[in-house]
Amino acid sequence: MNELGHFAMWVAWGLSLAGMCTGFYAGRKRSAQWFETTVRATILVAVASGIAFFTLGYLFLADDYTNQYVWQFSNRTMPEIYKFTAIWGGMDGSMLLWCFFLAVCGAAVALKSHSGPRVLMPWVLGVCNSSSLFFLSITAWVTNPFRHIRAPFIPPDGNGLNPLLQDPFMAIHPPMLYAGFTGFSVPFAFCIGALLSGYLSNEWLRLTRRWTLVAWGFLTIGIVLGGHWAYAVLGWGGFWAWDPVENASFLPWLTGSAY
Repeated sequence: MNELGHFAMWVAWGLSLAGMCTGFYAGRKRSAQWFETTVRATILVAVASGIAFFTLGYLFLADDYTNQYVWQFSNRTMPEIYKFTAIWGGMDGSMLLWCFFLAVCGAAVALKSHSGPRVLMPWVLGVCNSSSLFFLSITAWVTNPFRHIRAPFIPPDGNGLNPLLQDPFMAIHPPMLYAGFTGFSVPFAFCIGALLSGYLSNEWLRLTRRWTLVAWGFLTIGIVLGGHWAYAVLGWGGFWAWDPVENASFLPWLTGSAY
């Protein structure tokens, strides 16, 4: 299963690279054939990313300690809900979840792309795939969650998740934030696509209004849940500390609110 997840992640990386190149080429040449190739590649990026993500989830639920990341953030006594949410208990799994959400957003745009302006949509999908390519590159080369333990034996049990993270809000708060962050990639893709294509009407604003509101809603829910989680679990004097984690979500929320 480690090999399957690792392979699926690299397939997603290759497809995102192909989708970016074919999208920009289709936009430049106004080629319907290359545009269809871009649509299929964008959808398949989401499929491959999903396989990688849920494979990692299976490794957690199966207590497969041949995987270093599983050993580091899980153990046999943890409830299954916390085993699964331990996927985003560290950087490696969080990046994979981010890639999965980002790819799903791109696939949703691709599925609706034929109803959008034909001049604009290849560029939009090219930008969506460039975003996925960037984060998949970081995940594949820097924060790969499918690395193996280099030891002559398999540990009988894992290290376990931080007790502060074994909370129901752990299952909700990070995915809500990630859904908000990655949802904003769609208005970004339409904006950059409009600039690259020269299609500078206000059509892209109308097309992305719902995406913007949904992404802003997820980000709002994530911030509120995070504030309550910090207050209930950590009790930092009854207030939510303004450390970089909170600023990283609140400042984009202010910008999104203004937008």
